[in-house]
Amino acid sequence: MGNGSIGGWLRGALIAAAAMGASVQAAPAPEVYGRLPEVELMRLAPSGRHYAFIAVVGEERRLAVVDEAGKLLYSTPVGTAKVRDLSWAGDDHLLVTVSTTFDYRLVFAQAFELYGVLNIDVPKRSSSMVFKQSASVADIVLGSFGSGVVDGQRRAYFGGLTYVRDSGNGQYVFRHGYRDLYSVDLDTGKASRLDKGEGHPHDWVVTPQGEVIAHSEYEERSGHWTLFEGKRTQRQLLSRDSPLDQVDLLGLGRSPGSLLVADGSGDRDALLELTLNDGKAEELFADRSTEDYFFDPETGLLLGARIAEEPGALLFDERLQARYLSARKAFSGFQLKLVSYSRNFDRLLVFTDGGDDSGTYWLVDIASRKADPIANAYGKIAAEDVGPTSLLHYKSGDGLAIEAVLTLPPAAKPDQALPLVVMPHGGPIGVRDRLGFDWWAQAYASAGYAVLQPNYRGSSGYGRAFLDAGYGQWGRLMQTDLSDGVKALAQAGRIDPARVCIVGGSYGGYAALAGVALQRGIYRCAVSVGGVSDLAAFFNWQVEGHGYRSGTARFWQRAIGGSGSQVRDISPAMFADKVEAPVLLIHGRDDTIVPIEQSRLMEAALRKADKPVTLLALDGEDHWLSREATRMSTLKASLDFVRQHNPP
Repeated sequence: MGNGSIGGWLRGALIAAAAMGASVQAAPAPEVYGRLPEVELMRLAPSGRHYAFIAVVGEERRLAVVDEAGKLLYSTPVGTAKVRDLSWAGDDHLLVTVSTTFDYRLVFAQAFELYGVLNIDVPKRSSSMVFKQSASVADIVLGSFGSGVVDGQRRAYFGGLTYVRDSGNGQYVFRHGYRDLYSVDLDTGKASRLDKGEGHPHDWVVTPQGEVIAHSEYEERSGHWTLFEGKRTQRQLLSRDSPLDQVDLLGLGRSPGSLLVADGSGDRDALLELTLNDGKAEELFADRSTEDYFFDPETGLLLGARIAEEPGALLFDERLQARYLSARKAFSGFQLKLVSYSRNFDRLLVFTDGGDDSGTYWLVDIASRKADPIANAYGKIAAEDVGPTSLLHYKSGDGLAIEAVLTLPPAAKPDQALPLVVMPHGGPIGVRDRLGFDWWAQAYASAGYAVLQPNYRGSSGYGRAFLDAGYGQWGRLMQTDLSDGVKALAQAGRIDPARVCIVGGSYGGYAALAGVALQRGIYRCAVSVGGVSDLAAFFNWQVEGHGYRSGTARFWQRAIGGSGSQVRDISPAMFADKVEAPVLLIHGRDDTIVPIEQSRLMEAALRKADKPVTLLALDGEDHWLSREATRMSTLKASLDFVRQHNPP
């Protein structure tokens, strides 16, 4: 740690403009694409005068804070810590969200991911975990609710689990199983409770001054969601029947005394802004597909939204929108994402990828009209080693319009009938693939394969009706949406239909197994990473963890189309004797989203049927391939497997 100019370790992570476009002499091995990004999670401080990020230098990952002149303000190694996010609370405090897998099955029925927040005081070069100094609060964080200044002190607001002393034995126990709301002094670490959350899951809207202006409660057994003014329940502002828990309290609206609700309980998604004084609601972005929301880093007020359509962001203030559009115009032809911004939008951090760009962070200075590249996400992958991507449009068997991302090998010939890897995304509901650099798809493309990533029914970004069409279609129409894409490419002469494999993670892993167990003659091999194989067992596992009358259980019952015998005919493990292609199963032992038992069930069923199968269990890995060593192992094993059974 310490001050000083950028050291040698950082020069490998940050780039100057003169270094842009420098080529690598030899094309990298496909496995190189599986390395963790060399730079990620860049976040600009509210003043715009310094920024934080995670950098990979050699074999070491470090967290760094750098000022506008390139001076290193703070750095510390993070090792193999699973850093999930960085955010600023004012200019001096950097909040680092981390997670770890907690597996204590002597007490709990399941393993689960625990989250914590590291509070870094950058000027003092000191750090501490939120709630570490509070004996009555567990050392985990259950949600963040903004920050502000109260009586001259920088504070942040978090959900926490409260302990109480048992009068019988004197030991500390949880007061209840729901989170309470706490205010934490970021200078001293002292936490004070703002509101209790017992009885039901709660969300809160907190002003920067620490006032709770509204809270919501969700009754899991009935599926009823209610919004109240303040901390108590005297004045009801809004109520919804939401059995799938599809209503979220997001924060403040555009002005003080207003708040934001994402309401998916009806037949379409709506973003509502409610004003407290009259209780009136106004719908925002009614004709747009919103993906995220921008809030002022100091006031917490809503500034705008990231949208799926061009220009990629809409801001209410015309001045701010003009600043964003001037930056967007400078990157014509690139996929651009607004990552972070100063309080006045006079400086922006944007990320570009697509075309021959494997991912670049840029610092945009609006006043000087300059955009400087400051880091590459994958600096070892040269422009000529990035496979071209395009959108493919085709019709499903029942006439539904499907959009897919097609990635081709960097040097593919236009008339070449390529071998194909179908790579369905996870989720499955409310997720999508888009144009840009995808490390997994690019790895296969670099090995000579075309890669198809269909946005099958249930994917986001195509309207509520398209999303709802995915419910109950596991192994059914969602599955044929994939094979219809194979058919479309074959009819266009772009791929060889006799040389197709299917590879996916999470739901994509399920789809890979279903592709060879429930379908016939389409795929020469299947790779499932963290996939589901027995839907009845998976649903029972969800009930075990959340309860039968929970929003989670109701969601999964609707998503997969039932439970028990109702989903037997779409469970790949039940049809292992029908599998005619070799199967590779890869699963993290620490997976808390899809337990490794799902891959073990599939392995046992295939072995019993005397079918070729390999199971690779990843030590210390979760559902998201968060660690570089296991991510590299996954990519190498899956590439070798596909090469063996479907040579490029």
